[in-house]
Amino acid sequence: EVQLVESGGGLVQPGGSLRLSCVASGFTFSSSAMRWVRQAPGKGLEWVSTINSGGGSTYYADSVKGRFTVSRDNAKNTLYLQLNSLKTEDTAMYYCATDQERGQGTQVTVSS
Repeated sequence: EVQLVESGGGLVQPGGSLRLSCVASGFTFSSSAMRWVRQAPGKGLEWVSTINSGGGSTYYADSVKGRFTVSRDNAKNTLYLQLNSLKTEDTAMYYCATDQERGQGTQVTVSS
């Protein structure tokens, strides 16, 4: 059974930083591209970032490029998302996901 467990969300002021983590199990994490997606209140799901299986290739939505950094530790079956220079519009539930599954999410709220 695929399990994806996100953590690290919270309340942060504009301009602040957070680091999200996602621990994966139930599949071969080291062979899987992974992605982060988010859903803001009242809006649809938005792709944020993708990282290939080895971690050498990363991709970002224009809205987060230069501010967010995705990484992974295949030895720990863990995916990360470093969020810097946060804006109020980054407020959303953040999910890590495979092609077919996503976790339950971790809430990021950016507010003064």
